[in-house]
Amino acid sequence: MTADYTPSQGTPAWGMRRGPIVPYIPALDGMRALAVLAVIVYHANNSWLGGGFLGVEVFFVISGYLITLILIAERERVGNVQLGNFWLRRARRLLPALWTLLISITVYCALFNRDRLGMLRGDVIGGFFYVSNWFQVWTGSSYTSAFAFAPLRHLWSLAVEEQYYIIWPLIMYLVLRRVRSKNLPALGLLFISLAAAVAVGTAFIYHGGPIDTFQNTPGQFITIFGRHVLRVDFLYLGTFSRASGLLLGGALATMWRPWALMRGRASQNAAGLDVLAVLGLGGLAFACWRFREVVTGTDAGQHGYDLLYRGGFFLVGVCTVLVIMAIAHPRSILGKWIIGQPVLVWIGKRSYGLYLYHWAIFEVYRKHAGNALKPGEFIALMAITFVVTEVSYQFIETPVRKGKLREALQRIDSRKIVALGIGAVLPVFAVVSMATATVKPDDITANLDANEGAVTHVPTTVSTASTVAPATTVASDTTIPAVATTAVRTGVIDVLAVGDSVMLGSAKKLAAHGITVDAAKNRQVIEAAQIFNYYQSINKLGNYVVLHLGTNGTTKATTLDQVLKPLSGVAHVIVLTTHVPTKAYEKINNELINALPARYPNVQILDWYTLSKGHPEWFSGDQVHPNAVGQDAYVTAILQALGRS
Repeated sequence: MTADYTPSQGTPAWGMRRGPIVPYIPALDGMRALAVLAVIVYHANNSWLGGGFLGVEVFFVISGYLITLILIAERERVGNVQLGNFWLRRARRLLPALWTLLISITVYCALFNRDRLGMLRGDVIGGFFYVSNWFQVWTGSSYTSAFAFAPLRHLWSLAVEEQYYIIWPLIMYLVLRRVRSKNLPALGLLFISLAAAVAVGTAFIYHGGPIDTFQNTPGQFITIFGRHVLRVDFLYLGTFSRASGLLLGGALATMWRPWALMRGRASQNAAGLDVLAVLGLGGLAFACWRFREVVTGTDAGQHGYDLLYRGGFFLVGVCTVLVIMAIAHPRSILGKWIIGQPVLVWIGKRSYGLYLYHWAIFEVYRKHAGNALKPGEFIALMAITFVVTEVSYQFIETPVRKGKLREALQRIDSRKIVALGIGAVLPVFAVVSMATATVKPDDITANLDANEGAVTHVPTTVSTASTVAPATTVASDTTIPAVATTAVRTGVIDVLAVGDSVMLGSAKKLAAHGITVDAAKNRQVIEAAQIFNYYQSINKLGNYVVLHLGTNGTTKATTLDQVLKPLSGVAHVIVLTTHVPTKAYEKINNELINALPARYPNVQILDWYTLSKGHPEWFSGDQVHPNAVGQDAYVTAILQALGRS
């Protein structure tokens, strides 16, 4: 994503007395362009390109290739790796735009979103020190969390690369002092073996199955310094588990040096390499199209995408290596005329800025990370992103990278100095505001937490507590772990309402009307079957049950059958449709729900989807959870369906 290199500026890169210089390869910028566009499309609306996040892995392979190539060329040219110069070039390339983003987001929040300043503080510090990935792992700030306003979440990948830029030159400095040029391919084989070992280790650490809290799914967590962290976060965001792409790129650099390609048989195989590259591009396109999310919502709960963690990253890296092998060849037709065409090269040169700014701009507009953009919104925001990126590229990144910042500062007259001084007041104000801000949860989380005391939870599997009766077994390929149990009302429950976080947000208001609410965050449809079986087993089901599930993943008709089977003796079962405009499964689930009355005469549909569709003012920023006004409408609709309005 960020690795760049010094063009040869017309000077031959091989056969030189002073040694090789890594030549500028336009097609590599073209590859960057394809990768960053895939990531941006995924971030805009993951239903458009479910595996677009794999573009980050492509960046890792490119960075591994170029950085290793630069270090090898420097050793061959001057006799050793000059670590200080390398790190200085990296700092000039990366820091100006990053600091611009951090300051800009801090100022924005200080002026327009002060409630988020406290939460932003850790993200800014993590971004500044390039440890965002580990900060997110440690705090559980999941990459897939939909509620949060998270304008700096994407910095995790830059942290991985920067940690690589610090560690890898040190390793290569030591290795290249002992390994001669003719033995570099053997070193490459070692790197490939290490990449494969990382892939195997990732698959070994990964744990399939539902993902919930540590209490409910302890197998989905690992312990780091006494803290429980999600395995999928550790594997997706962690430096070591994401090293396979960087290692594969480094391995290629030891075997595929542009200045040496014209000296051997490879000089005659450009056409064959292009064929391999087409296969590699096909593999990347297929993966981007077929992969669906880092974490997926299934009928049995939230799951990691198994293929991704069981070799998926490694396969994407291999496909990327095949493409780089071709486009790095001087005679590659694919590299020169397709991937290296001017538009892609122009975008690729600005890929760092595009990646850096696009997510923040998207977040400022949509407020919540999970909100999908519409095509018109995407086009408008991309226009803004390109403008911001170009300004940054021309007036911040390029002058610093080329060492012309001092010249630019010397041309500033006294009036501009005064203006700059006044302008500096705002960032200082923003930083002080952030440093002194109180950490506040977002409005959705705060509302859900405030309603937790109004719900009644019952065990969904056999409890170890002797005072709790065992739940009836439900046919399922997944066991839903037990939740904390609170007191269950004595006698038959007049109205039992079971739901997920959408219902949880209105629990107090529902309870005020005498409704017993059993609602929980991240609840899946299948869990209701065990809840209803439990209530049926202790004869507490009354004449009314309200069911509102389907917000957190796709369900199936057979699952709904399991849920409704223990309710056959309940006179009135009211099932609400879902309102999840950011997810494609909204339509699937609602079609299944609307078909229920044909099979179950006691089921009545409350069409929350249709009722709320024309009322965006009813919802919080994520477009899913009702705000105070929406909660009133939600409760009123349920009371009307119960005939108690």
